[in-house]
Amino acid sequence: MSLDLAAKLDRISARADELRAMLATGIGGEGFVKASKELAELEPVVARVEELRAAEQAQAETEVLLTDPEMRELAEAELRSLKEQIPTLQHEIRLALLPKDAADERAAILEIRPAAGGDEAALFAAELFAMYQRYADLRGWRFEILEYNDTELGGLKEGIAEITGRGVFARLKYESGVHRVQRVPETESQGRIHTSTVTVAMLPEAEEVDVQIDESDLRIDVYRASGAGGQHVNKTESAVRITHLPTGIVVAMQDEKSQHKNRAKAMKILRARLYEQQRAALHATRAADRKSQVGTGDRSERIRTYNFPQGRVSDHRINLTLYKIDRVMAGELDEFIDALIAEDQAAKLAAAE
Repeated sequence: MSLDLAAKLDRISARADELRAMLATGIGGEGFVKASKELAELEPVVARVEELRAAEQAQAETEVLLTDPEMRELAEAELRSLKEQIPTLQHEIRLALLPKDAADERAAILEIRPAAGGDEAALFAAELFAMYQRYADLRGWRFEILEYNDTELGGLKEGIAEITGRGVFARLKYESGVHRVQRVPETESQGRIHTSTVTVAMLPEAEEVDVQIDESDLRIDVYRASGAGGQHVNKTESAVRITHLPTGIVVAMQDEKSQHKNRAKAMKILRARLYEQQRAALHATRAADRKSQVGTGDRSERIRTYNFPQGRVSDHRINLTLYKIDRVMAGELDEFIDALIAEDQAAKLAAAE
């Protein structure tokens, strides 16, 4: 371990002790909340540091025993174990010290739309929407549909959902982009494989304090909700379309029968889109705006391909292919997401060294 890292760990341990002492004095109000939050963030690192120091101490003590003929064999076995444990702990500490994405613990707004491929793209969009709903169920997260506009064939024109739970955005942020499907559509009489694409946008949910929206910047139109394919037809003007004039972002919502509820949902989506634009401006490595997050939907732009004839799913960013498409579509996404997180962490560690 470098001297700089050792000194940093000393400072973290000292700060944790300082925070514990502050909390023990019985401070209240905002000071208690801030100290508790900071300590909660430091404690996992401090625990790893204590494990590391205990292991290093044990290694030093065990090395002394190598000179004792009666203890040598036991000491060598213990040293082998410690020499495996210490690098692992050091790696975990470096990961814990990486800068955190402030949005990682937030809920996510999922937006799915068909891109290239007509009816087949809309059908696959519906299947992807269901896949994420199943994944949320497997993780114990809440999946609330905000908007679901379907087609006569059962496809999806646009699907928007709010996913809430612990660490939602930290895991789902890697899903943004173009998802490509290769299969023989049910309407294909010649048995030819078609390629279609669907865009997925995963946005961190924004609170009102994150994004200040001036009412004068909004144009709000109300109209009668309508549409086939399961959408109710409302005789009152309950549907809402909100246009954010400075950015040109438009959010339309007609899923609820209440104009008030539709407006609240539309504002939630608008805040998420504006918050993502702010994040993009702050982080040059991310998209400059929301459109570049999902690309144009062209068939050549893709992050993942779902090939049904071959039963495989390939993530092109990490060159990982799994031959279990049925399980993936059933919501078993962790193998891809864990690999994407590991790749992201490795890149950040390399950049930090």
